[in-house]
Amino acid sequence: MILAGRLGAATVAGLLGGAVLLAVLNLLAPAVSAVHVPDFVISLAGKYLSLAILALAIDLVWGYAGILSLGHGAFFALGGYCMGMYLMRAIGSRGVYADPTLPDFMVFIGWKHLPWYWQGFDHFWFALPMTMLVPGALAFTFGWFAFRSRVSGVYLSIITQALTYALMLAFFRNDMGFGGNNGMTDFKEILGFPLNSRGTAVGLMLVSATVLATAFVAARAMTRSRFGKVLVAVRDAEARTRFLGYRPESYKLTVWVVSAAMAGIGGALYVPQVGIINPSEFSPANSIEAVIWVAVGGRGTLSGAILGAILVNLSKTWLTSALPGLWLFAIGGLFILVTLFLPRGIIGLLTPRLRRAPRTPAVLPIGADRAVREAPAE
Repeated sequence: MILAGRLGAATVAGLLGGAVLLAVLNLLAPAVSAVHVPDFVISLAGKYLSLAILALAIDLVWGYAGILSLGHGAFFALGGYCMGMYLMRAIGSRGVYADPTLPDFMVFIGWKHLPWYWQGFDHFWFALPMTMLVPGALAFTFGWFAFRSRVSGVYLSIITQALTYALMLAFFRNDMGFGGNNGMTDFKEILGFPLNSRGTAVGLMLVSATVLATAFVAARAMTRSRFGKVLVAVRDAEARTRFLGYRPESYKLTVWVVSAAMAGIGGALYVPQVGIINPSEFSPANSIEAVIWVAVGGRGTLSGAILGAILVNLSKTWLTSALPGLWLFAIGGLFILVTLFLPRGIIGLLTPRLRRAPRTPAVLPIGADRAVREAPAE
């Protein structure tokens, strides 16, 4: 417990302290100084932090509920599209076609009226909750049928992969009203702040770090509560948990919806920092890659998910520029090595006490609690 508490505190301190340090060295250190942080590093840091929110969301359902999702990129992309809709409406008459209402891609394909589902996205405070509500609504609908039908294991994983693939194909269509193959781009500002300014980039990076730290604290509180104990019981012995009077499908559905909303807010932070959102974000390969981040960092640790997302994406940035042809082989080999030799991920190496700790069953057999109470003291 003490070690886990220290690890959690170190994670929050590292996220917030690191973000503030990067911001200070970017804004205050002279450009000729050796400690100056370039603008592109700030953008990359903000991107990594947004992707770490997705990894945290996956660890919440995979590490603690045993739900291996191969389609969580769908919730991430939906959150990104909701933010992209706001950013497109914020362009107004500054677009190529100078239409104050319709985005450029709608004018280009000949649309005359704004679709009903775009209404309200000209207001940030409407778009922001939509980045969580839309992925959450899809997750609730999907989870309601999947978990009540007791679909689990590899079958559930395949269905989640099919879900994100179907959404990718749908969003490629121009008649969906989301920009088709090109998606949405050429964003100008967010809340009146120009996206191409250094101050906005630093602000978005700091907001991403704050949201990630908040999501980490919330996820940690959830997993350490009684609700979290039941989740682990469902993961380890779902049938036994059901026999004890719990309803595993309700616990699964709750954490599934929370995880989807968390992924959505990660996507919302990602889009203004990379400047584009298109259907490729729904690609099943993206969701599978996010699962690898969690496995590398350490499944069921929360801190490991964040660490894995940042380290793997940092490696990806370097490898895709230095040795672009080797990246896919590297990520595949990394996953194999972690699976075979580091089942607890990097966090398992950093916390040897956790690796040596005896495994305690999440749910005691019927009558075991009575036997423990009546056992004679040694």
